[in-house]
Order: sequence, then structure tokens, then C-alpha cells
Amino acid sequence: MMTRIVIWWSAFTAATGLAWNFTVLLVTRFFFGVGEAGAFPTISRSFSRWFPRREVGNAHGVLFMGTRFGGALAPPLVVAIMTFAGWRMSFFLFGMLGVIWSVFWWKWYRDDPREHAGTTHEELQEILEGIEQGHRATIHWREFFSGNLLLICLMYFCVGYAFYFYLTWLPTYLKEARGFTTQQAGLLAGLILFAGGVATAMGGRLTDFLVRRYGLRIGRSVGVVAMPASGAILLIVASTENAMLAAALLALAAAVADLCVSACWTMCHDVAGDAAGTATGCMNTFGNLGGAISPLVVGYAVQWWGSWSTPLIVTAGVCALCGLLTLTIDPTRRLRVSEHALTAGGPPRPTTLVRSDSRSLSTESHL
Repeated sequence: MMTRIVIWWSAFTAATGLAWNFTVLLVTRFFFGVGEAGAFPTISRSFSRWFPRREVGNAHGVLFMGTRFGGALAPPLVVAIMTFAGWRMSFFLFGMLGVIWSVFWWKWYRDDPREHAGTTHEELQEILEGIEQGHRATIHWREFFSGNLLLICLMYFCVGYAFYFYLTWLPTYLKEARGFTTQQAGLLAGLILFAGGVATAMGGRLTDFLVRRYGLRIGRSVGVVAMPASGAILLIVASTENAMLAAALLALAAAVADLCVSACWTMCHDVAGDAAGTATGCMNTFGNLGGAISPLVVGYAVQWWGSWSTPLIVTAGVCALCGLLTLTIDPTRRLRVSEHALTAGGPPRPTTLVRSDSRSLSTESHL
């Protein structure tokens, strides 16, 4: 699945460099988004098979650290490529990178850790003891209209809304509102996203630690504090006249908000178990809706009121709302699994797990 997704988006990334008018550009980017949409749910789904539940938060932290670091490296790289070869070449080169990645992924990754030649006996035993075995869970679609999952989706709508300001308008804000040059804005935008990357890795470890120490309710409630705190920092950004202070505070606001991202995604594993791919897909849909609305609100707010402070204040309000929504979520409330998904034959029973290299591991199959 990931191989096909990355080849798809790489092809349309490269095709963006061939666009000759706005309509072609819009259609190309639309199909890029259609292909890319399943990436995060697919990766998150793979975590449910490769990581014990106690480590899924940390796994997501590393994943989203990579996305932030990629976003941090992209602006200065694009500026450098544009300087020497034009903007179209940047899309061609990034498209090639995706295809190369896909080749390595296809050769290396296996859906089942028992089929991967690189896993040791001890590693495999630790994985299997920490994940749900004995069934391939499916969940009736009506379960995805549950109030608890709806709260998770609305919460992530707010997270996506806040994050997409940094992803879309940040360089423009730094240039127009704070007077930085294009090169300075690109560098600062990269540093701000880099700070977010460090924070996502920290947040992944933090949520796993809190769960082990205090349980799921507290462990997954990082956003109760992080998102309102990020909003409060944005209010300070909106009120300060110092350009460098504003840039530093934006980095801090982005980092504080990103502390809760891993907890958000791991909630879906908590409530959906083996069906985490579908649950994260629902949540991420709402996150992208927030991400689609955010740039529009920022653009029209600046156009109508002629001030960059207004969209920052709105974003701060969304962050506060996110904290309240997170407070109402119960990660211990599981979605009901359909009966036919359970292991045939009734109660759990011992199974022999056969590896591709002919070694075997005996373990208890459990729900």
C-alpha cells in the first residue's frame, strides 16, 4: 500500500513541474492529494503489527518527527534549486526521491514481523506479546459514528487547523508581517518546523511514559495542556512588535502544539485496536478538513481586516477549543468489533507462529 501511495504522489509531484496554467496545476495537485491521503493511516496501521501497544506513541513520535524535518529541509532546498535550475526542477527532483524510496521500501518491509528476516527471536517475542493476536478485526461502519470517535475527529480538526498555518502561510507571514527576506523567511520557517519535529519525538515518549505511570486517560491527555498553551503563545506573537521575538515564539508555539500529535494518533489504536487504520483514516480526514479551511481563513482575514494579528487570534481560539475537546475523550472506551472478526473455534488457543526462515515461536493467541 505504501509503495503504491508514494509512487502515486511522486508521479504527481513530478507532474507539477510540467504544469502550464493554473487549471492544470490545480488538477495535478488534487490528484497528488488523492494519492497521498492514505499514507499516514497506512503507516499507523503498520505500527499495530510491528510495535507493542506500550511503544506505539513513541513510534508515532518518530514518524511525525520525520514529517517536520522534511518540512524544515524543503524550503531552503527549494530556494537553492530555484536559484540554479528554476522552480520546476524542484518538483522533478522530489518526485525522483519518492520513487527511489519506494524501491527500498518494497524490498525491505513486510506486513507481518514473522516474515521479516531481520527480526530476532527475542524481538519477535516482545512484539507478539505486546499486540493483539488471534483475529483480524473489522468494525461496523456505524461504530465510527460513536460519540467518542467523533470527539477524537473534532479534536484533530483543531490540530490540523493550527498546524497548516505553519505549513502554508508561515513564510509569507514572516516576509509580509515581520519584514524578513525570502531567504531569511525560508530559513526561519525551516527552523520552526525543525523545533516541531523535536517536540513530536518528545511527545511520543511522553505519552507512553504517562500511560505506563498514570493510565490511558492521563497519558493521552497531553493536548489538554499543550494546545491551549500553544494558543496562549500565539496571542503573545500577535501582540509583539519585535520580529525576532515573534519568530522565536512561533517556534515555541509549534513545538508545544506538536507535543500532543503522537497522543492523538495513538488514541485511535486505543479505541480501535486492530482496526486502527480505519480509525486513523477517519481522524485524519477531519484533520485535513481543518488544514483545508485554515489557509482560507488566514488569507481572507488578512484581506478583509488588513492585519496578521486576526488569524493568529483565531488560531489561538481553535487551540483552546482543542484542549477542551481532548478533555472529553475517553481512550479506554473501545469500539465494538464485529463478531465474524474473532478467531474461529471460540476461545483463544495456543498457536505456533512460523517464521519465513523456518524458525518458530510458540505463544498464546489472545484477544
